[in-house]
Amino acid sequence: MSLRATARIVADADGGLPVLVSDGPLALRRTRAAGPYTRVTVVGAMSAPLGGDRLAIETEVRDGALLLVDSAAATLALPGRSAEPAAYDVRITVGAEGVLRWLPEQLVSVHGSDLRMRTVVELAPTARLVLREEQILGRHGEPPGTLITRLTVRRAGSPLLDQELAFGPGAPGGWDGGAVLGGHRATGQLLLVDPEFAEKPVEARLLGENAAVTPLAGPAALVTAVAPDALAVRRLLDTALSRLAPVRPF
Repeated sequence: MSLRATARIVADADGGLPVLVSDGPLALRRTRAAGPYTRVTVVGAMSAPLGGDRLAIETEVRDGALLLVDSAAATLALPGRSAEPAAYDVRITVGAEGVLRWLPEQLVSVHGSDLRMRTVVELAPTARLVLREEQILGRHGEPPGTLITRLTVRRAGSPLLDQELAFGPGAPGGWDGGAVLGGHRATGQLLLVDPEFAEKPVEARLLGENAAVTPLAGPAALVTAVAPDALAVRRLLDTALSRLAPVRPF
């Protein structure tokens, strides 16, 4: 039987979490954070997502709130009894002067799995965001499943980024070729949005051979990286964050 579950987070400016609702495999825990952030860790309570599952996390960062969301372990997209693809939706809103650091662990596309992941973010004009996504295509020594991810970000109601990635069986031809992954099995994206970038735009540049920084048409920058494995892609994104993030808390 397929699973339906929606977890919810609401963060206030005073550090409170008026809503922290776990559901099914998505267990939410308030954990200790360094600095000014309220921290929530997503803990997997069971194996998911499996084929046919419908999972979602809804997060609201209210005006002036500072929230860090991470996860206790990687998420494994697994094959299930249902032939239908699994779906995992992340829906985020960040209010005026709010700050969100969305830093989950990697998503692993296990051989035989089929997952559609959609992340939709709505930002106020003065909101700030750090969002990291990492995809690992197959466990060690195995080919990947089918993975389609889409990241849509709007700021002040206007489009900032709308990007779709597709990997594995059924994905458009060439996804594993030199123009996309070049044989690598780990890829990642790091999105930074900060009103200060409007006055000091980020410059487009390479970060070594396997990562690039791209300024967006707005106060934002997107880092994309490919690497042989999860550790290497994390190092690339961590290096990019340390170079791009302002000195003040981000």
